[in-house]
Amino acid sequence: MAQTIGNNADQGIDAMDYGTSRQLDRRRLLQIGSIGGWGLCLPRLLAAEAQTTDSSPADNCIIIHLNGGPSHLDMWDMKPAGPAEIRGEFQPIQSSLTGLQVCEHLPRMATWMHRCTLVRSMHHSVNNAHAAAVYVSLTGHDRGEQGGGTRPTDNPSPGSVLSMLRPPAADVVPHVALPYMTKEGAGGPPQPGFFGGWLGRRWDPLWILRDPNASDFSVPELGLRPDIDLGRMANRGGLLQQLNRGSDAGIRAGSMDTMSRFQAKALDVLTSPVAQNAFALDKEPSSIRDAYGRNIYGQSILLARRLIEAGTRVVTVSWAPDANATWDTHGSNFKKLKNPLLPQFDAAFSSLMQDLNDRGMLDRTVVAVLGDFGRTPKINANDAGRDHWNFCYSVVLAGGGFRAGYVHGASDKIGAFPADRPVTPGNLIATLYHALGVDHRQTLYDSLNRPHRLVPVGDVEPDLLS
Repeated sequence: MAQTIGNNADQGIDAMDYGTSRQLDRRRLLQIGSIGGWGLCLPRLLAAEAQTTDSSPADNCIIIHLNGGPSHLDMWDMKPAGPAEIRGEFQPIQSSLTGLQVCEHLPRMATWMHRCTLVRSMHHSVNNAHAAAVYVSLTGHDRGEQGGGTRPTDNPSPGSVLSMLRPPAADVVPHVALPYMTKEGAGGPPQPGFFGGWLGRRWDPLWILRDPNASDFSVPELGLRPDIDLGRMANRGGLLQQLNRGSDAGIRAGSMDTMSRFQAKALDVLTSPVAQNAFALDKEPSSIRDAYGRNIYGQSILLARRLIEAGTRVVTVSWAPDANATWDTHGSNFKKLKNPLLPQFDAAFSSLMQDLNDRGMLDRTVVAVLGDFGRTPKINANDAGRDHWNFCYSVVLAGGGFRAGYVHGASDKIGAFPADRPVTPGNLIATLYHALGVDHRQTLYDSLNRPHRLVPVGDVEPDLLS
């Protein structure tokens, strides 16, 4: 089910044509795991869980999705020897990885490249619709130029899969997405790739659609109302148990028992200090908040670190209210990158890396910086913009078993096509699942018991892993 908190940028629409948005409240939490078809899926869920491994390199993942298509040529794959219409306005600087240069406007990130994997040979089939490109970048399912909004037949997001197959042990929300439910253009439908898809709406993320940088930021929906104390909530939990025991024995043996597990988990979240404290950004020192950047994206990534530290499996940060708002630099590419995009990203990413490293969390947490595609090698006449380019782009990964200080693949001399070791999103997402202890080849089932391979086409890229 779509669980939504807040209304950033009028984010009032629900996913998959669900109708009006459902605000997450206590009643909704206690309804998680409703019967609908669940009993039929339980044996297969248990079989799928058996294909996960506790010996995986990573336990958690933070996905930073630079929604709109960040320019690989002006960030991580610069061509300083190319002609002016290709190389652009920015200068490269040496990074902490010998021989690797990055953009001059990423000075703090440059100091962390010795801990990162940079893939410079990404490509897929989608060059027009952001929605279709975002979908393939997050799920690995390349279905071509199918734009529009979300569908019940979409492949599930990594957060949805991890929520189901590797639920957190702590009393926390397993999968969170913030700070925007990014629209396919202003006023358009929400983009696919972030939701539970054919796994079902119960595996959608908890959406935090409030600005974590706001002085009054809070998530009161995850707490008890002042008029409900723990004793009263416990009484309600006891009533639920009695209702469950009074149900038909055949149902109780399957779906009802499973529903009880989810109801108990929801009750635990409501009463857990760990869950409440994870959202308490005001407990962070001002120096830390300043380092991430006092803006919606910097504070969202700081909140992601707090959630992961509390036990959340996957946090996805979508860096745009709509597909055309930030990294989609058809016009004024260099002006937008120079201020505010690259400075904000540089501060947030490097602070996240520093925090995870200092807390001993980086080895068990994957940080994945993804985008829907890159930008054209040739600069256009729209105030020096760059257009969509799916034929070659770059992504960055760090921590959680990914190979530190490694550049995989290469683009040609103008950054137009992979010249060495091309990688598809299917391969990348398969590798991400492998790092997180999930077999990407396994078969999972939808609510109608139809089989689906988790990543339809793709396999693990072993060289990306340490």
